[in-house]
Parts: sequence; C-alpha cells; structure tokens
Amino acid sequence: MTSMQNVKVELGANSYEISVGSGLLAQAGSRLKEMGFSGKAVIITDNTVKSLYAGVLEGGLAEAGFDVSVLEIPAGEEQKTLATAGRLYDALNEVYAERTTPILALGGGVTGDLAGFVAATFMRGVPYVQVPTTLLAMVDSSIGGKTAVDHGHLKNVVGAFYQPKLVMADIDTLKTLPEAELSNGMAEVIKHAVIKDKYFFDYLSSNMKKVKEINLAFLEKIVVQSARIKAAVVARDEKEAGLRAILNYGHTVGHAVEIVSGFRLKHGQAVAIGMVAEAKISSRLGKLDRSVVARLEGVIGEAGLPVRMPPFDKKKLMQAMGHDKKVRQGRITFVLLKAIGEACITDDVDSALVQEVLSGG
Repeated sequence: MTSMQNVKVELGANSYEISVGSGLLAQAGSRLKEMGFSGKAVIITDNTVKSLYAGVLEGGLAEAGFDVSVLEIPAGEEQKTLATAGRLYDALNEVYAERTTPILALGGGVTGDLAGFVAATFMRGVPYVQVPTTLLAMVDSSIGGKTAVDHGHLKNVVGAFYQPKLVMADIDTLKTLPEAELSNGMAEVIKHAVIKDKYFFDYLSSNMKKVKEINLAFLEKIVVQSARIKAAVVARDEKEAGLRAILNYGHTVGHAVEIVSGFRLKHGQAVAIGMVAEAKISSRLGKLDRSVVARLEGVIGEAGLPVRMPPFDKKKLMQAMGHDKKVRQGRITFVLLKAIGEACITDDVDSALVQEVLSGG
C-alpha cells in the first residue's frame, strides 16, 4: 500500500519534490522514469542498510528498466572522507557511470552527505536522489543540498551545495530503526519547531510518546511538517547567505560537542545539548524567558535526548567552535531564541558567557 505527501522545495531551475509516505522504495524506478531518466542507475548504501532495503529499491529500479549497480560502503561517520569518495569515483568508473546516470543515496545522513558530495563532484556533477532511511536524514540532511565529507577533525568542511533531483522518504524504513536513532532524529524535528513553529512544538510536546510506539501516522506527520519548515527556509536562502543560518540552532555548540566527544555522541544528542546551551545563552542575554528553557529541556528529555553538558574540556569546546564554518571574521555565530518559534542570528556573544554556560553555570 502506497500513501504519499509531497513538499516542494522552490529553487527555480533547481526545484524538487520531497515525497513522504509508506511503500515509496518500490516506486523509485517508476518515479525516475517519469522524470525522464533511463539506462544506468547507481545505489550507494552502507552494509547495514543494504541488507535491509537495497533489494526493494534495486528491484523497483530494475522493473522500470534500469541497469542497476549497488556500491557498498561500511557504516559509520568515519567513512565520510575524501578517501571513501575516491573509492566511489573508482567504482563509478568501473560500472561506466555516465553524466546522466542518477546516484541514489540509500541510508542515513552519512551516506546522503557522502553520496551527494560524490554526485556533486563526479564528472562535475551527476544527478542524485536522496532516499533517507533514518528519521534524522528524512527531516534534515536529505533536504537542502548540503553535501560534504569530514577532513581531519573537522566535520563537513569539504563540500558543496548541490541539490538532489528528488527526495523519497519511505516511512516504513523507520520500523527497523533502533530507539536511539529515533531519538537522534527527534533532535532536528524539535529544532525545526523551536525556530519556526510554536504550534508544532506544542503538538510534539503533547505526543512525544508516539515516537517510541513507532506510530507511523505520527512519524509521517512530523517528517512532512519538518520538511515544510526546512524547504521554506532553504527556498529563501539556498546557500546560507542569511536566513538559512537559523537552521543551525543548537549546532554551534552541538558540532563542538560532537567533535570533542570524538563523534562518540550521536549528532542528535550533541544538537540536543547544544539547543539547551544556546537557549541558556539566550536567557542570560535577556532574550528568552527562563521558563521556556525549562520547557525546552523537558521536551528534549522526553524525546530520550540529553540536556546536560558532559564534563568536557571547555577550552577544547571553545577551540572547536572557533574552527566552525559559522565563524565570520573570527567571531562565532550563534542562533539564539526570543521565544518558541522565533529565532535570531548574532555574533555578539561574550566568550566568557559562553564558557560559563558550557561549565554548567
């Protein structure tokens, strides 16, 4: 049974649809055919997702007449490197991929970022389709065309803005997602609500138990609403010249936490810690009522995410923030809150205040 809702990302010639629903993996072949693709197709996936879902996707593509190659990478953030990209270029060469050959990124955010980066750079750009299988990838990394690999200790520092031709989020894949990964994705869902949609935040705070129940109707609803929020922001600022930076709420501190943890903390866990820290900074600066910080902590905690800063070295955290892509002329950019649903961007935050909050003050 296939059910589907579509959200359009309006970017002129680079516009595309985000399709969300059940039973979509098997439909990818016919969708690509409708879009004018034919001949070869390449699926890039990791070994975990391959065993679960590559067969369904490959079968649908083959049925639609595509000559399919599946390229497999090991799972994990440590695969998101130029070296892995290099191996994928070799593999694409070996299967005689052409400039019109679509690459389908099947998996979570690591696969999406890496396969997107490979698509952006192989033969100066080949078409690609995001087929996210985690909640985090469905609501965040698959939308907006940010593709990247990590380099050294720096996350997503080598990359390109390169929009997909289509995003297909098959909610059925969430049935096999471990609870920790559902929580991981909820961090970005909560973030979207906090920066742009108070009513969505209220809805999440009343229905959080449905995440653990893997209520597919609820999950479809929150993926669609997150996609709408992100699509609207990206449509107004494709390459993060201004407004799109509000999507980084929780990420200035969050990315630093991720790096200092040696990536042992999941992205969503780090962003959750970052959202609380950045809400506290907002409160200290008189922008946000303290009761809102407590409410935010409550909702984040209910989603199974951490709200307290681990006892990390504050100097290392500040150093990691100093290397962030969001730094402008040596000043760290923060997304702060005025209220639930209202965010602002500033680089005028005293580093002593930041350190105080990072120290649990």
